[in-house]
Amino acid sequence: MLSRLKYIKYAAGILTAFLLITAVRCFAVGTLPNRKPDLYGQNTEVYISSEDADGDGIDDQTDILAGAAEYIRSRPKYKSRYYGTGYPDDGYGTCVDVVGYALNHAGYDLMKMVSDDISADPDAYGITLQDPAIDFRRVKNLKVYFSRHAVRLTDDIRKTGEWQGGDIVIFDNHIGIVSDRRNRDGIPYVIHHSGPFQLYYEEDILQSRNDLYGHFRIS
Repeated sequence: MLSRLKYIKYAAGILTAFLLITAVRCFAVGTLPNRKPDLYGQNTEVYISSEDADGDGIDDQTDILAGAAEYIRSRPKYKSRYYGTGYPDDGYGTCVDVVGYALNHAGYDLMKMVSDDISADPDAYGITLQDPAIDFRRVKNLKVYFSRHAVRLTDDIRKTGEWQGGDIVIFDNHIGIVSDRRNRDGIPYVIHHSGPFQLYYEEDILQSRNDLYGHFRIS
């Protein structure tokens, strides 16, 4: 009887270790499925942009949101590194790449836009040595760019109708795309990529963060 009990404990220990290792590996490589956030505020009027930069028949706002959703479906793994081509091409990325991919999906080349603006006014960015391949992947530069060239909207998350899927939200050292999904209070989730151990790419974080820098819309 004692031998059998030891065997059961041993087997349980092995199973626990296996499940723990599997969970850690999933976190590390970003393979856990995205959560489907609760849907609330369906009666909120949806903003439709009058612009269609890529001429695909889909307005920019909808296109940007769709691009962010498409990007996270690829389950990118988190790693901050330099790419000579600018945009990551190996399945890795950081928070800025969610935005870069989303805008690219709508016909906006964020790398070129930021590079052109830095060339036109480097003092606004405090940059003396320009590198187009990385400048657009720095949150501090995107703060400047969107403040100069996007529509700045309310920072008050209680004005829920003014927060729309496809908007850009910037924190002190982080950036993401506003989701079309909302919590019970009507406050939208954020599509973002914050680190290698992030469980979900679409999360209810606007109420829990106190470092909001700005809320922007491309068109």
